Order: sequence, then C-alpha cells, then structure tokens
Amino acid sequence: MPPGHRPRRRATASEREAARTKELPDLVTDGLRLLLCGINPGLGSAAAGHHFANPGNRLWPALFRAGFTPRVLSGEQERELLPLGIGITSMVRRPTARAAELTRTELREGARDLRARVRALRPDWLAMLGIGTYRTAFDAPQAVIGPQETVIGATRVWVLPNPSGLNAHYPPAALAREFARLRRAMAYPSAEEPPDR
Repeated sequence: MPPGHRPRRRATASEREAARTKELPDLVTDGLRLLLCGINPGLGSAAAGHHFANPGNRLWPALFRAGFTPRVLSGEQERELLPLGIGITSMVRRPTARAAELTRTELREGARDLRARVRALRPDWLAMLGIGTYRTAFDAPQAVIGPQETVIGATRVWVLPNPSGLNAHYPPAALAREFARLRRAMAYPSAEEPPDR
C-alpha cells in the first residue's frame, strides 16, 4: 500500500440516493496554481461531502505518483491540497451515479458556469479531468489529452484523463504519467520541495 493510504468506508445505498440533492462545495482559495475540475460529483462523494471520495477513484494516487502531493491523500484529506496551491471544483454541480447521466445541455451550461468561476478565481492552470466531457462541454471535438489552445482569462487549460476507476483506457501508471506531464509543464516543484506560493 502507498504511504498514507488507508481503506475508506463506502457510502451506503440510502446515503448515495439521498446525495442526489446535495451540492458539493468547491475547494478553493486565492492564489491557486492549479484548479482540478471534475465532471460532476459522484453520489459517494456528495454523500461523504468530499471530492473524489470513492475509494476506487485514482485521483489521489495519481497526484502522489506525479509529485504533486507528498503522500497519497484521500477525499477526507482534500483540504491539504490548498497549502500546495491546488483546488478542486466540478463542472456540473448535480451529483449522479455516473457522468453519463448528464445531458449535453448540462455539460455546456456547466462549462459556461466554470468559465465564470475560473475568471473569478484566476488560477494559473485549469486541469479538466475527462477528455470526452471536455470535447462536448467546450465544443472541442478534436481535443486531445494535454495542453489546450483554450485560455480562460489568463488561466491556461490542460485536459487530463478521467481518474475514475471506470476509465480502463488509462491504467494507474499511465494516469500518473499524464499528471506528471502537467506538473512539469507548470514548473510545479516536486512534492519534496515547498511550492513557490
């Protein structure tokens, strides 16, 4: 098991169903170097009240293996990202069991709302987690994983693979490589070094 990793309890079926009406608040502060943007909260995350709380989600190991965090965090430890200059938001606020439940209209409206949040927060980088959703929401059918031509205000945009355990196209090592590629492009210090801000 990676350092700092511990098993987490999954939400019960009734907790997950009740979470359909919950809104998961953004994890943000001023001066972010990186804003990670998920598609929308899963029911388990909404029930837990933490981003990427599903134990099968590979965001936390990918951040660690890429050098963004000094150890594998969990959704419950998400606030430890803020001193590292990293925040989390969701493009669409509505929790669902699967992102496929979202409509094209919800994705496009979510992208519009996200642009407004990014302009207000002004992070250096926005990392969209999921290429298919990015293509639909931002009307960019030819987009590929990596840096995008899109800029929101002064914020540069990068698309990463969706870290969901359901994404079989990117095994953990490949996912971590893509996250590390972003870290290098950002000139973000390795987790062993303190961030510049």
